[in-house]
Amino acid sequence: MQEFKLPDLGEGMQEAEIRRWLVEPGDTVRRDQPMVEVETDKAVVEIPSPVAGRVAAIRVPAGSMAKLGEVLVTFETARSAATSASNTPSITPGSPSTPASPEVSAVPDLSATRTRVLAAPAVRKRAFELGIDLQQVPASQPTGRVTMEDLLAYAEQLKQEASAPPAGLTPTSARPTLEAVQSNGTLSAAHEETAATEERQPLTGLRKRIAERMERSWRTIPHATAFDELDGSELVALRLALKPVAEQRGVRLTYMPLLIKLLLPVLKEFPIFNASLDEGTREIIYKRVYHIGIAADSPEGLLVPVLRDANRLTLIQLARQLEHLIDGAQKRTLALHEVSGSTFTLNNVGSFGGSAGTPIINYPEAAILAVGRLQEKAIVRDGGIIARTMMPLALSFDHRLIDGALAGKFLARFKELVEHPQQLMLDMV
Repeated sequence: MQEFKLPDLGEGMQEAEIRRWLVEPGDTVRRDQPMVEVETDKAVVEIPSPVAGRVAAIRVPAGSMAKLGEVLVTFETARSAATSASNTPSITPGSPSTPASPEVSAVPDLSATRTRVLAAPAVRKRAFELGIDLQQVPASQPTGRVTMEDLLAYAEQLKQEASAPPAGLTPTSARPTLEAVQSNGTLSAAHEETAATEERQPLTGLRKRIAERMERSWRTIPHATAFDELDGSELVALRLALKPVAEQRGVRLTYMPLLIKLLLPVLKEFPIFNASLDEGTREIIYKRVYHIGIAADSPEGLLVPVLRDANRLTLIQLARQLEHLIDGAQKRTLALHEVSGSTFTLNNVGSFGGSAGTPIINYPEAAILAVGRLQEKAIVRDGGIIARTMMPLALSFDHRLIDGALAGKFLARFKELVEHPQQLMLDMV
């Protein structure tokens, strides 16, 4: 048999969910034939078969989490069959067979007869905490998969059996008292009422991985957030002027490509915002590339597609690449390199219909900038009240690397460029 283990798909991945098997036990597969879809916290990845042969067994069923290096599937190949045949002992007819040693025959090999119980990692962990052997738990699923409900029901059964009086004995202490009956009736009614007013669903798929990443970011990085707002009137005018030209080239120009172009010189001026902290060595890693993460909504939750080498792209190229990434995020068709390796994230809260928001840093980055919806406001200028199109800003930063004063300077410089975008002409090559 030849084993295939979950490979390292990059970005420090430690586990992945098996979304869908494209083969079944007994199937004959070709080398590089699509075999299984796995979902990491970044993307859905299709893994091809590493060999040509027959699928002997699938070790991790669909819907389960697999750890890095865990065996996913075993194959029977021409090489493994030949090896198996060469290792089979030949017995000459009529010759006496070698007697087995009494020690070996007295102790059966249980590992050969025990099969791996199908169960999610959470179920295995809970069973370990309860001290229950999953081999003993009756499975309700036709596939033999043990669910959390199966485990808890079995645990409750064991609890009741342990507390039940011996057969034939009815000690006074075993008779229910009036208070106990009333208490049990109250608890039962409360349980029925809760069951009627609540619905529970497991945290799975992309939503689970988003939760894990948010927990890690919030737990690891000491967040601080600086707020400001800018006058976006010149930004609006610039887009209106460039929009027809972009449409002639078949590109839909939104505000995001313009904001990214205006953001890049600020990141170069304040390189700590395009850095990260190595937790192991306690070193600051300054990135010499500008891979800008863009928060994008998808039917299953928030994704962060990455505009790689954004500093090398023209405005038209940025707009075209953004359109591809947003569409791919919504359809979950992006490749792994398109959703990993970002060095700084820009979140347009306004595109989700929000006026403002406080962003959580995309680990392991040092900062994230959220821009809100452009909306007309009455502001005071030169002693008078005028209407201007304003945009709120929220910059969350790693307080281990960045102080509030520097965050204020970063926002001030970004605000200056957005309010006077013609300044970019001075730095164009």
